[in-house]
Amino acid sequence: MGRCYPSVSEEYKKAVDKCKRKLRGFIAEKHVAPLILRLAFHSAGTYDVRTKTGGPFGTIRNPAELADGANNGIEIGVALLEPIKEQFPILSYADFYQLAGVVSVEVTGGPEILFHPGRPDKSEVPPNGRLPDGRRGEPSHLRDVFHRMGLSDKEIVILSGAHTLGRAHRERTGFEGPWTNNPLIFDNNYFKELLSGEKEGLIQLPSDKALLIDPVFHPLVEKYAADEDAFFADYADAHLNLSELGWYKESH
Repeated sequence: MGRCYPSVSEEYKKAVDKCKRKLRGFIAEKHVAPLILRLAFHSAGTYDVRTKTGGPFGTIRNPAELADGANNGIEIGVALLEPIKEQFPILSYADFYQLAGVVSVEVTGGPEILFHPGRPDKSEVPPNGRLPDGRRGEPSHLRDVFHRMGLSDKEIVILSGAHTLGRAHRERTGFEGPWTNNPLIFDNNYFKELLSGEKEGLIQLPSDKALLIDPVFHPLVEKYAADEDAFFADYADAHLNLSELGWYKESH
């Protein structure tokens, strides 16, 4: 069994390649990789595997979706990216935002992530309240959110590792500060810091600490803290899955 993707034109493929180069320069120059990665994650993370609604289909630019409290600040990323999107009218917003997420990981030193073009833009905005709440420290909350997307316990831990990039902003999340000392470098320091305990100047959200108190999550935190290569390999797969939720068809 594999994944079956729609075919896109040669013109579309060329636009993807050119757009990727433009995004690479822009995201690196403006130091906005954490914000753009959050945009891509939150765009995809509304998917509901049961109802087949939500997901990475470009709706996050809609004011109704941006109004979700979990998306505070993401309107800044949408606005920053719009001048680049205007240069590539052939691309769907769905593809454009997920491509920007992939580039954000790559330009900060993370793994290369496969990107398959062809996502359609959809108009139906998913209901608010489907994204993780960093204030909640119960492992069950993370499972509720990620299992609803169709993702696994292992992917919960792996994708939490993306907090190695960026910082929390009080006006957006109620928390302030970075998770690591190098918030513009994609590495495995999120897991190392999580295991080493709280430090002045760095943050750990209740949702991060949930990874330490769960018997399934904790050994994975230890694994990725000890082995960055393993984290990068598994992250590339998990990010790909997230970016394609509800889109591809299984081929038998």
